[in-house]
Amino acid sequence: SKCRRLSVEENLARFQQMKEATEYGQTCCLRAKISIDNNNKAMRDPTIYRCKPERHHRTGNVWKIYPLYDFACPIVDSIEGVTHALRSSEYRDRNPQYQWFFTALDLRPVQIMDFSRMNFAYTLLSKRKLQWFVDEGRVPGWDDPRFPTVRGIKRRGMTIEALRQYVLMQGASQRDMLLDWDKIWATNKKVIDPKAPRHTALVKHGLVPTTIDGPTEAYLGSVLRHKKVAEMGTKNTVFSSQIFIGQDDACELEVGEELTLMDWGNAIVEKIEGKEPVTGLQLRLNLAGDVKSTKKKLTWLGQHPTVHPVEALLLDYDYLITKKKVDAEEDVRDYLTPVTKFEEPAIVDANVGELPVGTIIQLERKGYYIIDQVAATSQVGAVELIKIPDGKAASMAIKHTGEASVKSAASSAGNPWDKKKKGKAAAKPANALGLLSPSESSSMYEVKPVYGDIDLESASSVTSMYSTGKIY
Repeated sequence: SKCRRLSVEENLARFQQMKEATEYGQTCCLRAKISIDNNNKAMRDPTIYRCKPERHHRTGNVWKIYPLYDFACPIVDSIEGVTHALRSSEYRDRNPQYQWFFTALDLRPVQIMDFSRMNFAYTLLSKRKLQWFVDEGRVPGWDDPRFPTVRGIKRRGMTIEALRQYVLMQGASQRDMLLDWDKIWATNKKVIDPKAPRHTALVKHGLVPTTIDGPTEAYLGSVLRHKKVAEMGTKNTVFSSQIFIGQDDACELEVGEELTLMDWGNAIVEKIEGKEPVTGLQLRLNLAGDVKSTKKKLTWLGQHPTVHPVEALLLDYDYLITKKKVDAEEDVRDYLTPVTKFEEPAIVDANVGELPVGTIIQLERKGYYIIDQVAATSQVGAVELIKIPDGKAASMAIKHTGEASVKSAASSAGNPWDKKKKGKAAAKPANALGLLSPSESSSMYEVKPVYGDIDLESASSVTSMYSTGKIY
């Protein structure tokens, strides 16, 4: 730099103009005079002060200059009594600069312990890239359940205790890691399972009204909130001759079959009305039956003159991108997941309507959920529940199966691995079973002649050892 040999007096004069944010002062910056040819570029006279005349959110317009991060950190760490600075490995080249300031300013040194950052599959951790999703309106804010922010994953049901356990399990590794989400959500499941009360939900679409030959009048009974944790107390459950059963369960039933109504007892199917969709069922209670002998355990909701099921909206989310790791030179917009939010209207037992926001529950046979909005504050007038991943493959799999985006689909043109011919119809099955012949389905195992154009005996004329007749 041509200013490297300026006198102390000239440097102080220019720094004063920076403090005043004059027109000339705003063209200057203050550098630490370390080296101009160090192999580590972080040690080549780094900038430590610059003008920023914009209003500060705390100090207002008092200051017009501010220190840079690399200069402020070692000073603050030393003054505030930090003994070990935990820094991620991307700062490793700047560690010598960090230590240099302690000597230059005669400050108490701080020991550095660096570690690699945890990167997660199908996840962006760059604040700049996440800001783009907010600015473009693809997510409503930084607490969106699809975001890897602490606020985001807490809203999706992650507990601080599970986060702490997971970080301690991983340790401070020096290796760059690309982790899957399954283990951290499985850890979270172990934390919430003993604490989550059990409740019932049925998908609203295709609800099957069911008549039971049993109780003559509807009544409220007490059922444990958690069968393994009696200390959690009880909840009110409606027992009635008129109940609702989910459409998927009803479609699998057969007349004469014995099933178990969870938290009630066994029942026998007397009549099924309609078929895919089922429009009605008639059951006969068989409370003397052994619940262990039935294969089908069904969730249900009873109808009561004054206690009614509560309207609910079950929410689930997908990853924001379709690629495990987006490299620095790649455009994130090529890998956007078109649909990342899924809504399913449902009804839940009346007890759920009394629970506050943030309560984690288990909807039996559906999974763990966290209450995100109560009906009173929800825009749809229903209790909104967000599904909590449990670490199992089904809950962690990508839900979207199509192209990532229009841009991504267009960029695949000319791909050398894409062997589809443009303007050519797909191969049609030529055999009786409608299956493609091996040559039509794949040429993976095609072998070219290695002895020239020589006619060899066919396999059938050599041996019939493996000959198999048609079985269809």
